[in-house]
Amino acid sequence: MARAIDLDVVKAEIVRLTRPTPSTLFGKGTAATLAELIAEEKIGLVVVDAALSPVQQRNLERRWNAKVIDRTGLILEIFGARARTYEGRLQVELAALSYQRSRLVRSWTHLERQRGGFGFLGGPGESQLEIDRRLIGERIAKLRRELDDVKRTRALHREARRRVPYPVVALVGYTNAGKSTLFNRLTRAAVGAEDMLFATLDPTMRRLDLPSGRKAILSDTVGFISDLPTHLVAAFRATLEEVTEADLVVHVRDAHHPDSEAQRTDVLAVLADLGLGALSDPESAEDGLIEVLNKIDLLDEDTRAHLENRTQRNEEVVLLSAVTGDGCDRLLQTVQRRLDSGIAAVRLDVPLSDGKTLAWVYEHGEVVARRDDDRAAHLSVRLSEADLGRLRHRQRLH
Repeated sequence: MARAIDLDVVKAEIVRLTRPTPSTLFGKGTAATLAELIAEEKIGLVVVDAALSPVQQRNLERRWNAKVIDRTGLILEIFGARARTYEGRLQVELAALSYQRSRLVRSWTHLERQRGGFGFLGGPGESQLEIDRRLIGERIAKLRRELDDVKRTRALHREARRRVPYPVVALVGYTNAGKSTLFNRLTRAAVGAEDMLFATLDPTMRRLDLPSGRKAILSDTVGFISDLPTHLVAAFRATLEEVTEADLVVHVRDAHHPDSEAQRTDVLAVLADLGLGALSDPESAEDGLIEVLNKIDLLDEDTRAHLENRTQRNEEVVLLSAVTGDGCDRLLQTVQRRLDSGIAAVRLDVPLSDGKTLAWVYEHGEVVARRDDDRAAHLSVRLSEADLGRLRHRQRLH
């Protein structure tokens, strides 16, 4: 993660803790040893892959004479470097301020409490700490209001899509699993896709053409990561709601990563936190998700053959390479089959003079057979229940 924002990693140490120390997390001996190493290497920033309390962070900075951040702080730094859109910047700032508010310890010991004030005007009775807390609280409240507006706008967009309507397919997965590369491959888009953590923070949607000619909307979402703090998930809830509203979820995994199974567990845990725990139930294919094992082009022949043997009987697991395109056709066929599972074949008689209805049927359904006579087109069409209801409504209006 540190390299993801171009930090030069001078040294990496694994420290075993028998019992966390409340004041510094590490024991005295370990803290002293690390202090010598930091001074010797002239290290200016230390990243601790754990959650540090504000007191622990402050004490370590004093002891090591270097800036110290924890795992959450590093993730926020990456988020800040990646956010591009207005919504993305709002979400990152809200997450950062929620984190920063808990870091406001009494660092301004040189500021004495002055004579009493009213307490709500920020007058002379406030210490610097209280002023900062109040300002951060006000900014957080403003950001939440603005994100509520974003949430309402997204709800309106979803409602508009339901009226179109195209089914929504959401890509989810661990960060750097290759979601954006796959998104670009399937939709022929040019969304930023790089070999880095959290390259995508802002949700993107594009039209997806299925093999039958039916259309869907494909959504690319923010990548997940292990031990993602609750307030970070909360800040990105407006974005992640696109996943909860999707008709189908495709979980993209990095098959080449040594911790692929652990990453899968982390993603399913975040989905469960969003109220989508049923997706991970292997007993229910209808409610489950499609699992994509990406980056098979990086696997050696034996590993790839083993994966193919293990997954060949499971239609809900697709092996592919988003870079080469190998396996993408099978994924599209699997997506279509899952979306079509709620579709019924019906026979329709549409007057040839009603060109608009004929065009609508071809756009929203899959015409299996057609026979024309002098007056009408006799069609055999596969339509979803929702589209069938809309068609009947159109015919009643006519």
